[in-house]
Parts: sequence; C-alpha cells; structure tokens
Amino acid sequence: MKLRKTILLLASHALVALLGFAAGVYTLPLLIAPQAPTAAQVRAQGSQARHTAQFRRELKGSDALHWGEGQVTVGPESVALLGEIAPGPDYKLYLSPRFVEDEAQVQALKAQMLRVGDVKTFRNFIVPLPAGVDLEKYDTVLVWCETFNEFITAAKYR
Repeated sequence: MKLRKTILLLASHALVALLGFAAGVYTLPLLIAPQAPTAAQVRAQGSQARHTAQFRRELKGSDALHWGEGQVTVGPESVALLGEIAPGPDYKLYLSPRFVEDEAQVQALKAQMLRVGDVKTFRNFIVPLPAGVDLEKYDTVLVWCETFNEFITAAKYR
C-alpha cells in the first residue's frame, strides 16, 4: 500500500509540475509583452499599405492555441495587424512566396521565406520591414513560433 501511495504522489506532483510549466509558457509572453499599438496607430500605418489581407482562425494548421484573426496590411515600411493572435513565445513574422497554412508547408518553404522581425504583441502589431524588401517577390505574410516550430496564422496579400 505504501508503494502505491508513493507512486500516486509522484504522479500527481509530476502532473501539477507539467501543468504549471505549460501555463507558464502560455502566460509569460502576456506578462512581458510591451504595450500594443492602438487601433489608430495601426490604421495610420495601414493607410500607406499596398496590400490588405485577413488572418482567419480556420486555417489547416491553426487550432485552439495557435490562431490569428484580423486585418493585415502590408506597406512599403511595415506589416501591421488590426486584430489578435494567440499568445505565445518567440513569434516571428515572415513573408512567403506562396501561401502556407501548416507546419509542413512552412518547413518545406522556409528557405525561400524572408524573416521580417519579431511579433511581441498579441492584440494589434506593427513590424517594420527591412529596407529594400521587394514585396512583389512574396504573396503571403505569416506568424510562426520559432521555438516550438508551430504555425500560428497566415494571410495571402496578393
């Protein structure tokens, strides 16, 4: 009986530790995120946009923990989102030459993609484009979790 009790205690403590770790991975980015740009700031940035697209939740690679929704604008100086993405760590914004909507497609095409920069806010964002980016070489903007190789969301802008 003592062995069984010990095993149950170890299992229950391991489960609680695992749940605590998972909760920390999910909530830490929310706690350390900088203040998001306002809707007015995103709209002002979007007024210079050459392209507009929509992040949608129902993409093949999206799920309850990895999603985005809202209007994305792609302009000569930045990519901006008026909307929301699921919180998580180490998000990167990429431009892709073809539309992708899951991890396998991103991995297959990643060498041809342009890593634009970090996404640090989860409600609205503005990510500056590197100087000299030719937006016509790409047709899709996507958010990718670099640490866990997770697809978050994508939108075809042309």
